Amino acid sequence: MTITPHRRPHPAGPSLSSPGAVRAEHGARHAPLVTAAAVVLDARGRVFVPSAADPSATDPSEGGPSAGGPVLPGGPVGERETPEGGLARHLARELGLRAPVGRLLAVDSRPGGPDARSVVVHVHLVGPLGAEEAAALPAAAGGPCRARWLAPDEAYGVLPTRSASRLRAGLAALHNGSFAHLADGVPQPGSPAGLDPDRRAALEHSGALDSASHRANRPKALTAASVLFTGPDGGVLLVRPAYGKPGRHQLPGGGVDSDTGETPRAAARREVLEELGLDLAPGRLLAVNWSHKAGRPARIRFLYDGGVLSAPVLDRIRLPPAELLDWRTASPGELRGLVAPSLRRQIKACLAARKAGSGPLELHAGRPAGSAEEASADR
Repeated sequence: MTITPHRRPHPAGPSLSSPGAVRAEHGARHAPLVTAAAVVLDARGRVFVPSAADPSATDPSEGGPSAGGPVLPGGPVGERETPEGGLARHLARELGLRAPVGRLLAVDSRPGGPDARSVVVHVHLVGPLGAEEAAALPAAAGGPCRARWLAPDEAYGVLPTRSASRLRAGLAALHNGSFAHLADGVPQPGSPAGLDPDRRAALEHSGALDSASHRANRPKALTAASVLFTGPDGGVLLVRPAYGKPGRHQLPGGGVDSDTGETPRAAARREVLEELGLDLAPGRLLAVNWSHKAGRPARIRFLYDGGVLSAPVLDRIRLPPAELLDWRTASPGELRGLVAPSLRRQIKACLAARKAGSGPLELHAGRPAGSAEEASADR
């Protein structure tokens, strides 16, 4: 959180002569003080952590002096500003950073005291920044001694307690596509993100959560449906997206719109129509794959048999140009250079199940559940 030094006039008030006067002026106002903080990320997932510009400054969101220590960029929101607008102003004025202020990750509130107002902190994502923009930031903030790019675990260790908690909860919200609700730096029961899993389990087992809070706290999973088509030569039909890692291919398919009541099978048919221009009903279910990465939602993929497409049907494929760049068929031996390892394992498992007439398979990151291969990968 960027600091309000005693030499600088508050955006909405007169110049104040000391940190104590700043706190007294804040406390004299009736409404909570609204501040905005940025989680500024680079392409490597590092967090930008500058230091307070003035050792005599006071950070209202932390409830005391900063002592010139590490902070999250940002500051108080003016009376006629939105949190997004105020944050953009602070970033441009203090860092020369004019990157868009992204989505809201967390909101924290700190109660007031006899000489201090309560504070509401909005935490927003900024970035990831490109390499050149990220390299220029430390110099804009006063050089490498006053600003650093830190791995999240390093940032938690140097930031003040509340700011570290906001950062931790904000990154959890970023990674699971959710939102964090904190009070005085502590994630609250019912917060969709940021609550420690052990604390969540204790709250659930004690019956302390109402049904709405229970639903909000439960881990979420992303669900997709894909279709395995092969051509007359036995090659697997792959599409190359316009997004993601260059050259990386996928099976036709996409996310299940579960919020509308769509089923995986219906999603598979819709995605094939949208991506290939072919209205083809999926065949039998070949496999369900479960994959998980720490700190992210689990991903569940339903893989259906699309059968063998003749040359005339392949000629009818029409791709959405904004989404897919091209398509091709690939033999199992060609998959290594085209698809991610987990998907390659899923495709090979599905080809084997199709040939044997077995399945549906239960796969974990493409490996048969309970197999020696899965056990070896877990070690």
